[in-house]
Amino acid sequence: MTTGKLLLYIAVMAVATYLVRMLPMILCKRKIRNRFILSFLQYIPYAVLGAMTFPAILYSTGSLWSALAGLGAAALLAWWERDLLLVAVSACGAVFLTEWIQRLIAG
Repeated sequence: MTTGKLLLYIAVMAVATYLVRMLPMILCKRKIRNRFILSFLQYIPYAVLGAMTFPAILYSTGSLWSALAGLGAAALLAWWERDLLLVAVSACGAVFLTEWIQRLIAG
């Protein structure tokens, strides 16, 4: 890759990033008062985070079963409103134990 191509790629990405941040300010000059739109905009960060995180949860371990065990442990403890550190450590422990049991069974 030449320096010119690299600089072109950086410039295109800079313009694209700038447009995404600038367009809402241009299009929405007045304060948004619609309750539906406000509630919709409040959930966008959670939806994006979930869409990025969920596939990574399922494909980051050695098998789907250990991923589901970690997801189940995390979901259960989060449902019970436990501390974030406890949820994360428990999910990692569930994945570790499931992987360990699978290796014992396999041989």
